[in-house]
Amino acid sequence: MRIGVLGGGSFGTALAKLLAEVSHDVVLWCHNPATARVIAAEHENAAYLPGVRLPETIRPTASIQEAVVDRELLLAVSPSHVMREVMLQARPHVTGRPCIVSAAKGVEEGTLKRMSEVLADVFGPDFDDRIAALSGPSFAREVAAGMPAAVTAAARSSATAETVQDAFRSPKFRVYSSTDVVGVELGGAVKNVIAIAAGVSDGLGLGHSSRAALITRGVAEVARLVAKLGGDRQTVSGLSGVGDLVLTCTGDLSRNRTVGLRIGRGERLSDILASTNQVAEGVRNSVSVGDLAARAGVEMPIAEQIRLMLHEDKPARQAVNDLMMREAKPEFWG
Repeated sequence: MRIGVLGGGSFGTALAKLLAEVSHDVVLWCHNPATARVIAAEHENAAYLPGVRLPETIRPTASIQEAVVDRELLLAVSPSHVMREVMLQARPHVTGRPCIVSAAKGVEEGTLKRMSEVLADVFGPDFDDRIAALSGPSFAREVAAGMPAAVTAAARSSATAETVQDAFRSPKFRVYSSTDVVGVELGGAVKNVIAIAAGVSDGLGLGHSSRAALITRGVAEVARLVAKLGGDRQTVSGLSGVGDLVLTCTGDLSRNRTVGLRIGRGERLSDILASTNQVAEGVRNSVSVGDLAARAGVEMPIAEQIRLMLHEDKPARQAVNDLMMREAKPEFWG
């Protein structure tokens, strides 16, 4: 297939590498022209995936037109807070009706829309059956290293989900199909917020029992939101739900867990964000997920405490105490 990958960060680069290795014609769009030049000259994305050799068949570019014209599949891997801006730039140059796949995980600030809904806004009703979401437990560096991973491709059209599934088919990357776009996307968005909580717990030295409790109750929060917004609770038990949540809450490569870990150790959020070129989606999404839950009337106490910690300077230990001393409830409610 002729594939355009929009986003030259670590995950976009890793997916471009994977797709090129299974013989697709891949163009990789980089927001920073310097990144595109380095990849073209050295076949390495030194800024985001240093030490990873990229196939020479990948064509890096800083021209968004070059990345999208005459493509059969477009993979949108920009951070969620700039997804709309990037795809609005791309839209006038898109030819035909390619599959458009979001590999970003988040809820747009203000509109509170999932990434597939943002893509639907940009591309209009003619693309309703051509939009998909790719989500699941997959660290960019591990995917780039060829370590086995499994994820889910979700689309309203089962044919589109299966097209994405086939495009990524590889001995190193297994893709399952789904038509529950709501469940798959919300799992990917909320897990980043819960992962910050898990990192805070570890940074405070609260032990493995606390982390296990946070992950399990995080699953419950995702499930309540998914069910209320029309998704399938069963999806939450799958790769895009429990799978991604466990990875992001426990893996040392997790950006969101790392943010939480440093906050738990007493660092300021502004200093943490200034020290990295990577995006921890959970920081912004702690606000948008909280707003989405409030609008839907869904109680998400862990996500709410993370929002208060990150954006209202609530002390981490006070947040833990408030979680533990909430009103007693049955385990399964809501």
